[in-house]
Amino acid sequence: MNTLLFLGNLGTGEVIIIAIAVLLLFGGKKIPELMKGIGKGIKSFKDGVNGLENDINGTENK
Repeated sequence: MNTLLFLGNLGTGEVIIIAIAVLLLFGGKKIPELMKGIGKGIKSFKDGVNGLENDINGTENK
């Protein structure tokens, strides 16, 4: 299982080049803000999925 979604096989060099490109595009100050936003989005998605499961099962998470 050496493939990463649709990206194929990525070596260390390719990962470093991608990381440098992201750093250049977003800058050092924007990356933490971007990661924080992604984290909040994932948390919101998980809360929504849990709420939907609770609605289907007829239970509430207290």
